[in-house]
Amino acid sequence: MAGEYPSRNFIERSVILSEGDRLNAPLGELRGVASWLASESEGTLRDREREHIIEILPQTRGALSGPKGAAARLGLKRTTLQYKMQRLGILRTDYLN
Repeated sequence: MAGEYPSRNFIERSVILSEGDRLNAPLGELRGVASWLASESEGTLRDREREHIIEILPQTRGALSGPKGAAARLGLKRTTLQYKMQRLGILRTDYLN
């Protein structure tokens, strides 16, 4: 399942394992799909947004504006990024250098 959406993999395996007109789904594999989906949805949107911004800032050495700045990489206006950082408690000074 690595790298592939598990629901698609589950459906493909179901079709392969089936004979005739009846779909024979490998129900034992659903537990793995459920745990994958749960891990994908952990955390709030706010948490994910914060993590994503924090992931980009070191790559830009704290630069927010310009073509190679964090705002451009995130597809945001500089002012929007600054607002989000303030709201999420992210300090630009932590990523300078």
